Amino acid sequence: MTAHDFPGHRSELRQGYRDLMTAIPGQMKGFSDLHRSSMADGALPQATKELMAVAIAVVQRCDDCIALHMHDALRAGATPAQVHEALGVALLMGGGPASTYATHALQALEQFSP
Repeated sequence: MTAHDFPGHRSELRQGYRDLMTAIPGQMKGFSDLHRSSMADGALPQATKELMAVAIAVVQRCDDCIALHMHDALRAGATPAQVHEALGVALLMGGGPASTYATHALQALEQFSP
């Protein structure tokens, strides 16, 4: 299996978002505001919300989303055990195709872990 460079990919995506902010600032500001408010601590802590995003990323087969949300889940305090449980939920909801992207999420977990 080819290993992904999730930290490098995350950096490229963040540059792409900066480029989009220049090209379509109004839309990107709105998206950024939505992202910030959706992921802020509330009834659910940020780490839980980021784990939800990781699971959704796996089910939707989005390596870009895995790169962004795995980093942020760990930064928000999610533990490897919590990531593993979130991947279990992703497998339940996404079946066989999700299992292949769960392997990508494990690579991202390994690469973003200290």
